[in-house]
Amino acid sequence: MKLTFHGADQGVTGSCHLLQVAGKRILVDCGMYQGSHELTEENRRDFGFDPASIDYLFLTHAHLDHCGRIPLLVKRGFRGEIITTSATRDLARLVMLDAAGLQEEEAEYQKRRARRRGRKPDASMEPLYTTVDVLDSLDCFGRRARYDEAIELAPGIRVTFIDAGHILGSAALLFELNDQGQRHRLLFSGDLGFAGRPILRDPEHPPRVDTVVMETTYGDRRHKKLKPSVEELYEAINKTLGRGGNVIIPTFALERAQEVLYYLREGVESRRLEHFMTIFLDSPMAISATEIFARHPECYDENMKDLLSQGKDPFAVPGLHFTRQTADS
Repeated sequence: MKLTFHGADQGVTGSCHLLQVAGKRILVDCGMYQGSHELTEENRRDFGFDPASIDYLFLTHAHLDHCGRIPLLVKRGFRGEIITTSATRDLARLVMLDAAGLQEEEAEYQKRRARRRGRKPDASMEPLYTTVDVLDSLDCFGRRARYDEAIELAPGIRVTFIDAGHILGSAALLFELNDQGQRHRLLFSGDLGFAGRPILRDPEHPPRVDTVVMETTYGDRRHKKLKPSVEELYEAINKTLGRGGNVIIPTFALERAQEVLYYLREGVESRRLEHFMTIFLDSPMAISATEIFARHPECYDENMKDLLSQGKDPFAVPGLHFTRQTADS
């Protein structure tokens, strides 16, 4: 067995780990570097391995720093199978298409800018990948994994997806390996959620293993308790509306936007928020992500399932409007 890190080793983005075992070459994640200009330029460099040599790619979840270089991997020769949960597959398509669109827009802007200055556009202005590249990469997505159901990948390689509670469809990966009589249990944590959040189940406790490859994005700090944070949100909304103001809530389109909708609905139903608010979800990506959430109740916690059994839509806040078009925004 050999394990090599090709990303998320000097920082927290660009997750990409290569496991070589029992004659197979397996990637865990293939994410985009994000942050400074220097970091984003890392995305254009060689992977450090031949993409065509990879047999399988296991995707832990659909955040861009874990899935964002998959189209580039395929563009450079990967023809193996990508295995992930059904929810992650749907979200990854959305996330990668959005990333391609943004890159194409930025590339056109940089080229126009260069021409205005009398310079010829160069290769550095080209997008890392295009919408067509993303659509091509979707052909490599194969089996849809289910939580806690082992996949017999090859003789001596067994893989199980364990609910990580991070975002919809997220998973830790348990590899049970037997390489020439040497048995080893290896766990990739992926990104981990924390207990007590709405919508998703709490992270599942993994079994005992020999080796853990673990994320540490927030390893040096404590999160505030959730309930006081929600009460602060309600207080800020009521105070602002009471003064005749408008509330703007900047939030990530994936997971966090859905949590905000959940708590807004809960606040209205419990009369801790005004009943007659007008609410705009002003993000095409957040709207699409919310629709994907609705298609994957298999990821929900018991409270969400109870709401559904009562005929309630957990994200249907009274007065909610979806804003997809720039002109409407």
